[in-house]
Amino acid sequence: MAASDHEGRLGEEFFTPGTSSFTDFLAAHRPELLSTRRVLPDGVLAEGAPHGTTVLALTYRDGVLIAGDRRATMGNLIAQRDLEKVHPADDHCAVAFAGTVGLAVDMVKLYQVELAHFEKIEGIPMTLAAKATRLATMIRNNLGQAMQGLAVVPLLAGYDPAAPDGARGRIFSFDVVGGRYEKFGFHAEGSGSPYARGALKKLYRPGMSRREAALASLQALYDAADDDSATGGPDLTRRIYPIVSVITEDGFERLAERETEELSREMVEQRNTRPDGPNAGV
Repeated sequence: MAASDHEGRLGEEFFTPGTSSFTDFLAAHRPELLSTRRVLPDGVLAEGAPHGTTVLALTYRDGVLIAGDRRATMGNLIAQRDLEKVHPADDHCAVAFAGTVGLAVDMVKLYQVELAHFEKIEGIPMTLAAKATRLATMIRNNLGQAMQGLAVVPLLAGYDPAAPDGARGRIFSFDVVGGRYEKFGFHAEGSGSPYARGALKKLYRPGMSRREAALASLQALYDAADDDSATGGPDLTRRIYPIVSVITEDGFERLAERETEELSREMVEQRNTRPDGPNAGV
């Protein structure tokens, strides 16, 4: 990556003391590699870029669950049916994204390197709150492109061993200018998020099991797809199902495709007899 006077040898910048932020390191030495800081020419607005839609997270008995639908849209067209919007950031936190797909994927990859770089330089991992703050800074660096229509809105979920028992699953949301907000219980982002949050309001309760939490997330995504054309529900024909992952004391785990399929088919079968979904618990 870096220029060097001798082939195969690292440049001087790699041996100069500096920040533990990999993003700041790139900004100082190779800013052209930071796609999130590029701004389009004046008067040019982004049109036709694929966008990812609904993602959500909810806390449950053992930690936190994070999930997303698979659809990306480009205007009124379906650009992709099997997009992966949920990614592990490190062993104990994950990011899901809504917004401009290309920039979001780049931001997630950079964020993964950012966390690994910090741990190697400092010798300890970031706290979960610090991870949320670092992601907020990266979003703020994308403000110029966001104002031109290339916005990325991530959702961060993680397991915090320093938090009290019963509150170790934590959720953080962000706005396009880098505002950071901790959410409690559940949250959703993207075009279908109002419908997903509405479903979770009636289905969520503290202390849910993993299976109950997974079914609640699938019900919420189903409701979002029912009212938002940009959100994709379970595609039984193509066997494309939402991505559901959990983060516990043992780390990040993506539910196996077979488990997600079984839960999705069970939910769709229930909807055949009750199209509006389950009643809220009393």
